[in-house]
Amino acid sequence: MLRTPMIVVNFKAYRESLGKKAIELAKIAEEVSRELNVSIAVAPQATDIRLVASSVSIPVFAQAVDSTTIGALTGHVTIESIKDAGAVGTLINHSERRVQISLISEVVKASRELNLTTIVCADTPEVTAAVAALNPDFVAIEPPELIGTGIPVSKAKPEVVTNSLDKVKSVNSKSKVICGAGITTGDDVRAALRLGTVGVLLASGVVKAKDPKKVLTEMGNALIGKT
Repeated sequence: MLRTPMIVVNFKAYRESLGKKAIELAKIAEEVSRELNVSIAVAPQATDIRLVASSVSIPVFAQAVDSTTIGALTGHVTIESIKDAGAVGTLINHSERRVQISLISEVVKASRELNLTTIVCADTPEVTAAVAALNPDFVAIEPPELIGTGIPVSKAKPEVVTNSLDKVKSVNSKSKVICGAGITTGDDVRAALRLGTVGVLLASGVVKAKDPKKVLTEMGNALIGKT
């Protein structure tokens, strides 16, 4: 079950999170989740979803889906296929995997029908408002210029986060807001929560860390208000 506040770790296509390493990283996240009683979800590559989901009990997300239907399609990742593999939801419209607003709408609707959770990414406050109107479970504000930089949006551009929160609330009070881009420390997470978000979406700050458990523990403590 995905609870808030939460940490979502996007494994991306990094070598450090491929195959067996994806399982190892997911188990670290699961261990921290249990030790601190905090909500941590992971998003491995599509080929690793079933491996990861069968190895841990924490929520597993797809990084993206290509199609909402099954049938005569080649090379597509469908919503039905990620659910069958054990995913509880999907990221949509990440800055590295942009899709048209029409597909976002279709995926959000189809995911809801299959009881899957949707996290729709947006690069500006204006886009957060547009995607919030589609009624996703979560909207993730991520300025692309800060992704992978180690410069946290929660500190470097807090106004982007607060403006997004205001715009989403004005359009859809049910969609919750998380933020990402440059999140690498517990203090970054703490800053995000102070701004009013319900969590963070991050990748390299954990996946490429020398000690992922140490980083996740620090972030987990931030979620529950510990130093």
